[in-house]
Amino acid sequence: MNNLSTFPITKKWPARHPERIQLYSLPTPNGVKVSIMLEETGLAYEPHLVRFDHNDQLTPEFMSLNPNNKIPAIIDPNGPDGEPLALFESGAILIYLAEKSGRFLPLDAAGRYETIQWLMFQMGGIGPMFGQLGFFHKFAGKDYEDKRPRERYVAESKRLLGVLNGQLAQRTWIAGDTYTIADIAIFPWVRNLIGYYEAGDLVGIADFPHVTRALENFVARPAVVKGLEIPNRDGAA
Repeated sequence: MNNLSTFPITKKWPARHPERIQLYSLPTPNGVKVSIMLEETGLAYEPHLVRFDHNDQLTPEFMSLNPNNKIPAIIDPNGPDGEPLALFESGAILIYLAEKSGRFLPLDAAGRYETIQWLMFQMGGIGPMFGQLGFFHKFAGKDYEDKRPRERYVAESKRLLGVLNGQLAQRTWIAGDTYTIADIAIFPWVRNLIGYYEAGDLVGIADFPHVTRALENFVARPAVVKGLEIPNRDGAA
């Protein structure tokens, strides 16, 4: 029971608590979706730091779990039918953990699919667009004399923020008055856009008051406060 030795990734990141969900991640917007969800649900887990500065994500051990070499990824030693389950892609992991815990995903079909559609909105729109804006605004994109790529992502990020702002105008959270995995997916990216990417003024974040109000409520949640720092970048669990 809880024997994870068949997973090559455990050779590089040994499980001290093999009975717990094993999380392989880094505190990026995609990574913290899962650590926040685990903190919110109270499911027992063991975090492992995947260091990009060491190219950990490109090692054979990590790629044996996720051939797409992206974080986060998990192994649940007590998956469906009691068998270990390995998963990558943060959206898929959020849905799985919601179903496993019975929390943060409505049980009624209409509410469930409305929540999933906003999760997909983040995966297909907010994540890629905000990430590209971060590249062209804060990182190597500054070296490009042609500013049209940056302006394209600025315009699209503003449009996406407008969609969110409209959705939040008459509701507390993205899918209604109940906090869900849609919020857990979306707000780390909004926080990163105006924080780490320093693009708040660039996108005119003050023009989206419902977004900033919901973001403030999100980052005030105790599980979010903790999850945003997991895994610890110094390598401690």
